[in-house]
Amino acid sequence: MTKQALGFVGLGNMGGPMGTRLMQAGHELYVYDRDEAALERLVAAGAKRMASVKAVADQVETLFLSLPTPDIVEAVCLQEGGLKDGGKVRQIVDLSTIGPRAAASIAKGLADKGILYVDSPVSGGVQGAVKGTLAVMVSCPRANYDALESVLANFGKPFFLGEKAGQAQTVKIANNIMSATAVAITSEAVVMGVKAGIDPKVMLDVINSGSGRNTASADKFPRCVLPRTFDVGFAAALAYKDVRLCVDEAEHIGVPMVVGSAVREMLSITLAACGKDADFCDVVKVIESWAGVEVRG
Repeated sequence: MTKQALGFVGLGNMGGPMGTRLMQAGHELYVYDRDEAALERLVAAGAKRMASVKAVADQVETLFLSLPTPDIVEAVCLQEGGLKDGGKVRQIVDLSTIGPRAAASIAKGLADKGILYVDSPVSGGVQGAVKGTLAVMVSCPRANYDALESVLANFGKPFFLGEKAGQAQTVKIANNIMSATAVAITSEAVVMGVKAGIDPKVMLDVINSGSGRNTASADKFPRCVLPRTFDVGFAAALAYKDVRLCVDEAEHIGVPMVVGSAVREMLSITLAACGKDADFCDVVKVIESWAGVEVRG
């Protein structure tokens, strides 16, 4: 793999570890984040600090984004003084989850400036970002994917999903609504068990040996709910954003999403009850409060 000068904007829970993996692979990394602490962690590891997003785009031809919401990605890419005005950047690889329509719109705005937008959301959580075991979903012209694949492999396993911006986003929001559904239904089921006098650890062992096994029962509940740490590392607000994007997109293209709509409502209730900084798994706290029991291992 040829070593390159690469840019990275957005160095949070996911972006920080992914940027670190690029440096560990020998790439020279130019970075920017509004969060000084996040920026300093990468600089201390060997990245080159830039003063703005445009400054990063003035230094590199390929730049990665890992940002929380569609409006932030749009602003960073297309506002005056944003990435579109960079003097050197030729392709922007967006690792964020922003939905298909936002991806298509941003791709068009960047194409007008001669910059390719590579739609490339990831799944696998913070642990996957640290270990390099993410699923990396990609839609862009095939030749660009082929050229990028070895770099993307630093994050995990790349999957080519098509040449149209938004196709990778469609798969990502489908994945995330399934993940959120697992958390919601596992919360309801396990709280029911506790209310009936069942040991939740034994109940999860049974589920994980049977047909009900899912990402919540196998990982999130044993790791973060039973010990009451509630530190999955993914905010309920971001889960709500992803589920809302999926339900809205399904409605836009004429696909009914009855279960997904209920999960969206459950996450909305969780944010109202637990606050804007709630963890993804705080959904179970809402069910506990309604049932009058606590899930504890």
